[in-house]
Amino acid sequence: MKAADNPPGESYTKSRTSSYKFDFGPGKTEPGYIQITPSTVYSQELGYGFHSDSLLSYVMAIDRGSDDAIRSDFCSSTSPFFFTVDVPEGNYQVTVTMGDEKAETATTVKTELRRLMLEKVRTAPGEFATRTFLVNTRSPRIAGGGEVELKDREKTFEFWAWDDKLTFEFNDTRPTVCSLEIAPVDNTKTIFLLGDSTVCDQPREPFNSWGQMVTRFFTPEVVIANHSESGETFRDSQHRRRLDKILSLMKPGDVLIMQFGHNDMKERGEGIGAFTSFKSSIKHFVAETRKAGGIPVLVTPVQRRNFDEQDKIVNSHGDYPEAVRQAAKEDNVPLIDLHAMSTTLYETLGPQGSVALFSVPEDRTHHNNYGSYQLAKCIVQGIIDNKLDIAQYIVDDWQDFNPAHPDPLESWEFPASPQMTSLRPDGN
Repeated sequence: MKAADNPPGESYTKSRTSSYKFDFGPGKTEPGYIQITPSTVYSQELGYGFHSDSLLSYVMAIDRGSDDAIRSDFCSSTSPFFFTVDVPEGNYQVTVTMGDEKAETATTVKTELRRLMLEKVRTAPGEFATRTFLVNTRSPRIAGGGEVELKDREKTFEFWAWDDKLTFEFNDTRPTVCSLEIAPVDNTKTIFLLGDSTVCDQPREPFNSWGQMVTRFFTPEVVIANHSESGETFRDSQHRRRLDKILSLMKPGDVLIMQFGHNDMKERGEGIGAFTSFKSSIKHFVAETRKAGGIPVLVTPVQRRNFDEQDKIVNSHGDYPEAVRQAAKEDNVPLIDLHAMSTTLYETLGPQGSVALFSVPEDRTHHNNYGSYQLAKCIVQGIIDNKLDIAQYIVDDWQDFNPAHPDPLESWEFPASPQMTSLRPDGN
């Protein structure tokens, strides 16, 4: 019997299926779906349910009593809530139906470690919206043997990125879920990300990275797999076998976007430098990507928020951005010059205004939701400007972005996730 046929509360055997259909709410259950109510709390035995981090006392189950089993009832809240499903490593197509017969709803959906998938889906009373997206899940295991050497932070408060589960965060002013469908997909074009703390999935507020926001700007024809980690260099990433992990999954035509430099510039020793060890690492990663049939894309390191007396950004990365540019030119690799684009962005806002881009005022490296959203737009614009094949998968509501004209902060709204931390990411 498939999991989708199980009655509420009945567990399933993980190895038998990774496709699920959930009908949220206390009313009639659509045939072939599993009913979900606020009492459906995740356990290993059950294999799905509301995560314990949810404020379950605020999750409501409402039935409007109509004949439509999917749309007549739902689960909703005035606070963010989490829903977790056991799945093996892979890519999944997710379809979620939102709305309420009698009231307005507003739902933002994030997955795993706060990857933005759906932004502010609003419905009027009696209106429903069904949206589909692709999400990647991963484990440390590497096909062929061995595994990624995880940092301690990845084994604790970042472990949602590595467990055999798919976790959803439903957020916004009135998140409302009628149904949720999950199905594995194969042979999907993948955009792999590899970089440092300004790229990786940051687990808690007020920190965020462009790698967590860029997912919002792509259609369900492509999936983004973010293998970046805080505090890392090209050499760290190779040593911990992150590149090996990506290459073990890479298919011909997949893309690997790489951004390093923040931490590489702090390495010391004989032969260490921008135009020696760093540039050599770039060329190695490019060659290995191409050997696997992938398409490498290089990104210069995002600027730090350091201004001079003329309110101009001071380059704190030395020759490392130029080394990326040289390697891209020499090896004919597409280049997204985020170093230059972030300079424009910061200087447009100025020494005081640019504080709004960062996690806390004293942090000059790590961004908040607003900052990472603007930088994600820089990345997407760079993909378009380079005429990359993946540009065809950018969402229809995309508008060309100029970092000299960022989204006005006073009108920019985004629902923060509930988990907070004062612990900064590795690297600075």
